[in-house]
Amino acid sequence: MERKMSTAGESLYQVLNLEKGAPPEDIKKAYRKLALKYHPDKNPDNPEAVDKFKEINNANSILSDENKRKIYDEYGSMGLYAAEQFGEDGVKYYFLMSKCWFKALLVCCTISTCCCCCFCCCFCCGVGKSAEDEESCAYMDPEDLEAEIREQDTAGDHVIITQPSSDTSDRAFTSSGEIAPIVIQPQATNGTS
Repeated sequence: MERKMSTAGESLYQVLNLEKGAPPEDIKKAYRKLALKYHPDKNPDNPEAVDKFKEINNANSILSDENKRKIYDEYGSMGLYAAEQFGEDGVKYYFLMSKCWFKALLVCCTISTCCCCCFCCCFCCGVGKSAEDEESCAYMDPEDLEAEIREQDTAGDHVIITQPSSDTSDRAFTSSGEIAPIVIQPQATNGTS
């Protein structure tokens, strides 16, 4: 007979004719008594006795193991199934994730993350950019960039201007008494100085 899984954790105790939470000594006594009664050697012509004997052995194997019994008492046969699938430590997480509030929280987080990612991706991909942003981020071929730099160097209009430091000893002043910027001419890149 196939049993349905439950979270009650009582049916194994009923198989051994015990109350839930019975002490380990009572479980041993009940198992021995029922195992002798339904043993296949004592009931060779009774196929129901063989099934009952298997059921008694299964109940004893679970209820006599301290960890399995703890899982069974708290989560029922579903807990034992989850322990087989995810390990004994994973049972509490399995049942936590199966709660409605956890699922709702997961859906809300997923939706908010997707919306944020969608907004960021759309903005980065150009959906949210203006025409001015598009022009400033336009692709320029490296060869075209080098040609433009050479043109500026040959035209002589490429001047570097730096501001003097805050130290007054190396400041230059104009004839009107203002601080003069320091002008540095770049060296030519074609090998001439």
